[in-house]
Amino acid sequence: MSITAHDWITRSSIDPQVFERWPGYRAVLVAADHVDVTSLAPVAAGLLVEAHTFARSRAGDEPEAHVVRWHDAYRDFGVKPRVGRVSVDALVRRAVSEAGLPSIDVLVDLYNAISVLHGVPIGGEDLDRYDGPARLTIATGDEPFHTTANGEPVVDHPDVGEPVWVDGGGVTCRRWNWRQTSRTAIHADTRSVGFIVDSLDAPDHTGAHRAAERLVELIPGAVVRTVDATAR
Repeated sequence: MSITAHDWITRSSIDPQVFERWPGYRAVLVAADHVDVTSLAPVAAGLLVEAHTFARSRAGDEPEAHVVRWHDAYRDFGVKPRVGRVSVDALVRRAVSEAGLPSIDVLVDLYNAISVLHGVPIGGEDLDRYDGPARLTIATGDEPFHTTANGEPVVDHPDVGEPVWVDGGGVTCRRWNWRQTSRTAIHADTRSVGFIVDSLDAPDHTGAHRAAERLVELIPGAVVRTVDATAR
């Protein structure tokens, strides 16, 4: 079980029914093998500080238009923002809190900071733990979702009708970008990584492209691909 960055990028897909319901959506995929995490450590630490400063400078402002669009999309599949927040909204709220964003590991800190700075949801996956390419689809409710509860591993299932990212082993992220599985989560030893940058900001998707460009600039050898309604 694993997949190279090139294969993950080129073979991952989005079901047409996603575009039918949310025509303004697209995903920008970024992936790399043999990531030098040690050299990225000071970069990630600096970006995390920058993200806190940025978020706190805007504390109390009205939600950005793109975050409102995500709230509307979540409501569309039956989830109110207070029940399940789009990941970037949750990150910004933590960044402005007294506790701030926790430092988890280099790659997670890196993409969390870029998510806050560019205002888009980003998910990170360990491709050595991945089973084939990624696919965004609408859940039937039968797909296994490996997670934890009270510190113990459990298998949950998504709600019928929610957008989910899946691989050959089940759900890798529920509610589009709300919660990732423990099965493919990035760890301190992750060296082959895939990032999913989500956007509902048609037609230009500026924030998503800038976030992806930043990941590519920072990670030598990273490859990128945009998946939208014209690339199904």
